[in-house]
Amino acid sequence: MITAIVLVTCDVSRIPEVAQELAALDGVSEVYSVTGDADLVVMVRVREHEQLADVIADRVSKVVGVKGTTTHIAFRTYSSHDLEAAFSLGLD
Repeated sequence: MITAIVLVTCDVSRIPEVAQELAALDGVSEVYSVTGDADLVVMVRVREHEQLADVIADRVSKVVGVKGTTTHIAFRTYSSHDLEAAFSLGLD
């Protein structure tokens, strides 16, 4: 699985709508509203590098209200959250 972290700047008046539209796209696993230079952080997870262009350039960038994107591709994932989810039996 290839993970890309996409920093999105958008029209401030459309942040909630843009976030919802982005979250509904195939290949987008999460969308976070954040502080700082970006308005949203979008987590994109795909199986092949070629799919990154389909998701980011062809879909994310074309959502009405998106002004720009900066993409970071992850080399490795280090997350205790992922390990806990993988071994969880779903019992609380």
